[in-house]
Amino acid sequence: MSKFADATLAVTGASGHLGRATIDQLLAKGARRVVAITRDPSKLADLGSKVEVRAGDFNDTASLPTAFAGVDRLLVISTDSLDALGTRTRQHTAAIAAAEKAGVKHIVYTSLTSPYPDATNPIADSHFWTEAALAESNLTWSVLRNNQYTDYLIPGAQHAIATGQLFHSGADGRRAYITRADCAVAAATALLEAEGRRIYDIGGPGAVTGDDLAALYTTLSGRPVVAINVPAEGLIAGLTQGGVAPAMAGVLARFDTDSAKGYLGIVAGHFADLTGQQPESVAAFVTRNKAALIA
Repeated sequence: MSKFADATLAVTGASGHLGRATIDQLLAKGARRVVAITRDPSKLADLGSKVEVRAGDFNDTASLPTAFAGVDRLLVISTDSLDALGTRTRQHTAAIAAAEKAGVKHIVYTSLTSPYPDATNPIADSHFWTEAALAESNLTWSVLRNNQYTDYLIPGAQHAIATGQLFHSGADGRRAYITRADCAVAAATALLEAEGRRIYDIGGPGAVTGDDLAALYTTLSGRPVVAINVPAEGLIAGLTQGGVAPAMAGVLARFDTDSAKGYLGIVAGHFADLTGQQPESVAAFVTRNKAALIA
């Protein structure tokens, strides 16, 4: 039995993709008391009696004492508030402070590979300062530095296979993509098992370049695909012309340029250390999703 199977385990952002997947993993692994925290409890009505659903909003600090009451171990899933620099940092630090005040003993936080302070990058910046807030707290914690989701490759792979061109801004930088499903396994395992204060680099079993992806798509589809490196501004323009929201296009381009700098190429083996299993490779993921990639 897991070390903390009898503890009260809570998941914030529980109605999101990662939150729901983590709850499923907790139940499958034998967690006995699971609390799902969300801004809109109606979205989790289907969970039934297996999980206690509570309202909680990081923008409404008055809601957090009730949301965190009696919780022993808390998963803080980073929010999607990327509209302005500092918003996510404020939300996360408010949650950490409220958790400590409520008596939470351990926080698991979903961070990013190689976070850094940067006033032009609300993603890396917010993760950096959230990790700093955890370090300054009196809590124990597990920081899961999740690499970019392999799942996000699907739209780009579809376009690349259809057109024969994979545009990116990563130069020859590598990225250790990790599936969302594997991130859920890591989060659930950390809630159930992790102790102390530790940072885990949660990435795939290998790191790939744009050229590697193009070669993989060529082999998978039987159609030639070539990787074309373009400036970030050109990538953003192409993505927005293709229907991607400008903010998301900027996020995707930043992942590419950070890869070019070597920030996302870490292959540490921490997923296997934590979970006792191997993460799914990019090749295995795209092969499994072949039907969705080829029109």
